[in-house]
This record gives sequence, structure tokens and C-alpha cells, in this order.
Amino acid sequence: MINSICVIGAGTMGSGIAQVAAQSGFETLLFDINTSVLDKANSSIQKSLQSLVEKQKMSAADSNAVFQRLQFVSDVTHCIADVFIEAIVEKPEAKISIFNQLAAINQPAAIFASNTSSLSISLIQQSIIHPERVVGMHFFNPAPVMKLVEVVKGEQTSDAVATAIYELCKKMNKVPVLCKDAPGFIVNRVARHYYLEAMKMVEDGVATIENIDAIMEASGFKMGPFKLMDLIGMDINLAVSTSIYEAFNEERFKPSAIQIDKVSKGELGRKTGKGFYGYS
Repeated sequence: MINSICVIGAGTMGSGIAQVAAQSGFETLLFDINTSVLDKANSSIQKSLQSLVEKQKMSAADSNAVFQRLQFVSDVTHCIADVFIEAIVEKPEAKISIFNQLAAINQPAAIFASNTSSLSISLIQQSIIHPERVVGMHFFNPAPVMKLVEVVKGEQTSDAVATAIYELCKKMNKVPVLCKDAPGFIVNRVARHYYLEAMKMVEDGVATIENIDAIMEASGFKMGPFKLMDLIGMDINLAVSTSIYEAFNEERFKPSAIQIDKVSKGELGRKTGKGFYGYS
């Protein structure tokens, strides 16, 4: 029985996942060692809930109840829960370290889910105390809005854990899709060419950023590739492309020079105020 959830990392994705968990009725902890990041997450979640109230999608009483189910903590020893969902930096060693810290102070049955968008779940679980309890739980940004969650089963993930997370997604009003661990999972592998071919067209002078976005949106996509990269974050998108390219070593997955340049300049998209477009 899953009653409590602890989200590790209070950035945009982590705070969004924590909001989803609390809205779904779970006692929720949001952990980050950086208290200023926690404060920002606190304000962001309150603003998001208030917006739902103003749009009459939630009552003020329900909004208050959701927020009461949330706790913001900066001490890892306070992180006691049934399920942990990490949304921290995309580095295996960081994820392994925090999972092992948490495993040491929690019950053996605790489940450790990674929100990684490209790292191997099988690789991460090789260094975890309870590898069968490690699973992928890949949300999409913004987590409170996007319905899809990829449930990624690593080589050692138990069937019971994969099923538990699959059912948890449904309780969170998400649409789970179960997949085996593979580079890029499903969505990011398929989506590489949405981004990479678009940037190749710009590099070759075939079309402009604005024209590509406009025609893709006119074709039915909610966002063009460049607007979507700005939303996701150039650094994250490049990291996924690099990870898949290194896994397959095929030219079709080679990261674009345009995106590499953007990341080197710190022009990461919406979160920095500038990417392919400018944001005030």
C-alpha cells in the first residue's frame, strides 16, 4: 500500500511532481538541500493551485487541503516514505548516491523511482542496495498538465514494483506506458528527429526557426520543435541527444552544433530568459 511519496529535487520538474502527488491525495515530502529552491517551489505550487481555483477547476478548500499534504524539507534524514521519485541532475552517480542514502534509513520495501529522461535504469540499479526496487518513472514537463508517464523496467526491476508504479500513475490521473530500459526509452528516442532534423534544416538554410515552428503547429503539433526545446531546456534536451548518440553511435542521433552553441552560451530557453526565442 502506497500512502506517502517523497520527491527528491525541488526544481521545476520536482515541484510539479510533488504537486501532482499531493493533489492525488498522498502525503508528500519535497526535499532539496537548497532552501532557496524549496522556497521557490513553495511559491510556485501555491501559485499553480491558486490558478486552478481561479479557473474553477478546484475549490479553495480543496486547494488548501492539497497544500496541507505537502511538506518541504532540506534534511535528508526526514525523508521517510513508501515511494521516492528523484528529479535531480542527470548524473548516474548523483542518483545512485541519494537512493543509497534513502535506502539506508527507510524500510526495505520502499520503492525508488527515477524521473530520468535518458539514463539507463539498469545501470543505476546495479549500484543500489535493493536493485529490484528501482524503476523509471518519467514524467513530462509540465508535470501537473502532461498526462503521459513512461514506467521503465530495468533488468533487475521486480514485476511487483513495476506494477505498483504503473498503478500509482493511474491514481495520479496519469496515463502510464510500460517499457523496457533502452536508450531514450520510447518518447525521447522517437522525438530526437523532431528536434535534430529541424535544427539540420536551419543549419542548411532550408527554413527559419520561426517558419519551422509555425508550419509544425499548423500541422497539428501543439508546439514547434524550437519552442518545445525552449520549454524543456536546451541543456536537458542536449543531454538526452548526447546520451542516445553515445548509446547508438549513429549519425542520425548526432547532436546539433546549433544546440551545443546555445548551451555553451547559457541560452537554455525559458528558464534563462533566452533560447531560440527571448522571454521577458
